[in-house]
Formats: sequence, structure tokens, C-alpha cells
Amino acid sequence: MQSHRLIGLTLAAACAVAALGERGAAVGGPSPVNPDTPRYDAAGRLRLPADYREWVFLSSGVDMSYEVTATPPGHVFDNVFAPRAAYRVFLKTGVWPDKTVLVLENRRGAAKGSINKAGVFQTGDAVGLVAHVKDTARFKGGWAFFGADGGGPAAQFPDDAPCYACHQAHAAADTTFVQFYPTLLPVAQKLGTLNPAYVAETGR
Repeated sequence: MQSHRLIGLTLAAACAVAALGERGAAVGGPSPVNPDTPRYDAAGRLRLPADYREWVFLSSGVDMSYEVTATPPGHVFDNVFAPRAAYRVFLKTGVWPDKTVLVLENRRGAAKGSINKAGVFQTGDAVGLVAHVKDTARFKGGWAFFGADGGGPAAQFPDDAPCYACHQAHAAADTTFVQFYPTLLPVAQKLGTLNPAYVAETGR
């Protein structure tokens, strides 16, 4: 919601979450804009939320790939974040609310550094970012993917990008890869919101 490597190496990353509409305001006053809902510029690009690292951390993968490919040199981590309000909705319903944004960022990994003697840790700034956005009034199928390799607005992946079909066929719940989010997969199982294609594929 495919590979979780750099943006240029993967179009099917993902993972998705977002905000709920507007947050309540004082009685009699206007409701403030929820900063966690998707916002777009005049060109239709997604304005990336500046504080996504303060959202709920769903999971991290290392060197994940959904295709058999040659392993590039070095390691890449992917970190997935969801707005707290949308996370709470999923815990209650097993699906994401409309206007959901899930952010997946890529960071390089290193084995040597400081006192580390084994394993791999994350280093430096994010080197790529994918957002999976649920906006049912805006996108065919309700969801869209956006990618960026810098701090500016993220461009939408074309409708024929492989990530869309991959998520439809293999995502555990609501077209998102909940099977890789250990706090959420049991929720979808309990509430009966697993994707039938995923159930058939895994036997869950």
C-alpha cells in the first residue's frame, strides 16, 4: 500500500493511512483544517505532511522486495507511518477512513558505525518516500500512490503503475499491506475485513 527499496526501484510500496475529516473546534466557531488529511497543489501533486514521523509507527522492513531481483549494493530500510486518528479508526473497524494517508519512507542502512558489531542500522536522511492516499471522491478505485525523492510535492503514479494491481491482488486489508503491520493484521482477522484474495493466497 512491489519493492520497498528506493522510489526509483519500486512502485508498489505501501501502505496507507490518514486522517478523519476536520477536528472539532470550540462551540460556535469554525472547524480547523485537519493537517493529516491529503492536500494537493494546483498540479494535483500531494503536499507531503511535515510531521509524519510523529504519527503512529506501523512497521519497518529491511531490503524487502515483492519480486525476484538482483540485490543492489547496500541496505535499504522502509518505515511506515499512519496518522493517529486513522489508526484508531482501523482498530475499531478493520478498514481505513476516507482521506487516509500512509507514508512509507526509505532510509539507507549501514553495518559499521559507532559501537555496532553486528546487524544493520538506519542512517542519514530519507532517500525516497511513497504515500498511499485514500480519497474516494478523487481517485478511481478510491486509492492512489504518490512518490517523491525530495522535500517537494509528490507526483501521483499513473493508473497503470504495477503497484495498483499488486495491492488489489495481495494486500491483506483495504488495499494496504496490513500483513506486514503486526499490530493491525490481528485486528483485520478479528473483524473479518481481510481481502478474500489474500485469504485465498495465504490460507488465513
